[in-house]
Amino acid sequence: MKLLILGDVVGNAGLAHLEKHLRWQAAALGADFVWVNGENATEIHGLNAFDAQRLLDAGADLITLGNHAFSMRDLEYFLDDHPSQILRPANYPPSAPGFGWTILPAANVRLLAINLAGTVFMEPLDSPFTVLSKILREQAGNFDEAVVDFHAEATSEKLALARAFDGKVSCLFGTHTHVPTADACILPGGTGYVTDLGMTGPTGGVLGTDTEAVLRRLRDHLPAKFTVAGGTVRADGILLTLQGGKATEIRRIAF
Repeated sequence: MKLLILGDVVGNAGLAHLEKHLRWQAAALGADFVWVNGENATEIHGLNAFDAQRLLDAGADLITLGNHAFSMRDLEYFLDDHPSQILRPANYPPSAPGFGWTILPAANVRLLAINLAGTVFMEPLDSPFTVLSKILREQAGNFDEAVVDFHAEATSEKLALARAFDGKVSCLFGTHTHVPTADACILPGGTGYVTDLGMTGPTGGVLGTDTEAVLRRLRDHLPAKFTVAGGTVRADGILLTLQGGKATEIRRIAF
């Protein structure tokens, strides 16, 4: 099976780009399944229910989130009502709305999709190592392919989790930093890996954010509200091919 997986959607610019291009790009690439991280789609910080539905209508089969999963209150109900279409990190407390993993049919296989958040330089959540191990153990025999969106800050934490589960999951890809990394590979045990997909958003600012607001914070140490940048919009991601529980190809995609 082939999966088209795209990095963090940033603002309305990123959303509109997918509404215009996602379906025909997925068809041209021969993708059986489209997976999008929607973490920053609603004005940079989070995702609301309206924009979540826009992503699904644009052609996303699955949306995953990250540290801004609960920034928009109305998404809590959407998470509960759409457990096979949108996930929040599985290492949030069980009391949190929504679900952190799902098993769904895709190209005649049972796909186990998992969303996890990092804990290095981020919120203190349950260990992603422990949570991933528990999910795989409890769902053994119920899936054919397992793919993980690891929304994390530290590159070392991302690669360490991938190494720890090499051969146990089909692919682990990183999100969150908005910077596409050049290390897409297949690990020795057959697990596809890339440290970060990048983003789906405007390239004219700083990680999709307006330059002046970022400079006011970093250079001037003054408060500033982050707004979406301008400039050319690009979608970064990967085209992932899976067979028999392993990755057979992983390549960079941008459009």
